[in-house]
Amino acid sequence: MIIHILAGGPKDLLPDLSEYTAQNVVWVGVDRGVFNLLQNNIKPVIAFGDFDSITKEEMAFIERMGTEIKRYKPEKDETDMELALNWALAQNPKMIRIFGATGGRLDHLLANIQLLVPPLKENKEIEINLIDRHNIVFVKGPGKYKIHKLKEKKYVSFVPLTLSVSNLTLKGFKYPLENRHIPLGSTLCISNELISDHGTFSFSDGILIVIRSDD
Repeated sequence: MIIHILAGGPKDLLPDLSEYTAQNVVWVGVDRGVFNLLQNNIKPVIAFGDFDSITKEEMAFIERMGTEIKRYKPEKDETDMELALNWALAQNPKMIRIFGATGGRLDHLLANIQLLVPPLKENKEIEINLIDRHNIVFVKGPGKYKIHKLKEKKYVSFVPLTLSVSNLTLKGFKYPLENRHIPLGSTLCISNELISDHGTFSFSDGILIVIRSDD
């Protein structure tokens, strides 16, 4: 099973959602994201949020469509996205894609990236990607990983999410590295490029944000 979550980020940053519809995909709406899904003729199985960005008329429309709604007060400890992601993780899917979680408020963007860390620390074997029109973002812990070239995403950037990342090695890249220590705040690994169909990256300690971007 694959779960797709649509949050209420700027619509102009969303990819074409029709490219991500398939029979084995379960859709989840977060706050205004549920309304945007229904506007795209996609019915989510469940929706999370305080729905403070939804008008009464829009909420009535959502309720008529029969989606299960988990409504919360604005005063809560978790963001709407965290509540939705926790539900998705509990379903044990093989992949989670999150849309509408970039752009707009920077605090939400940073929080959404950090939400990818707890599943990693819990050793959940679930691939989780943040996706918008220009970027694919995911996080990795220590290990060796294969990465394939994407025609529409030329650049690959590696950004420490911890105080440092140890022994970063990049092979098959325009700018290779061998056992390099990357401290938090370094821009050394921004805008790299794969030079063949695939490459590898590996490191021994820390948490790394991987960002695949277009021009």
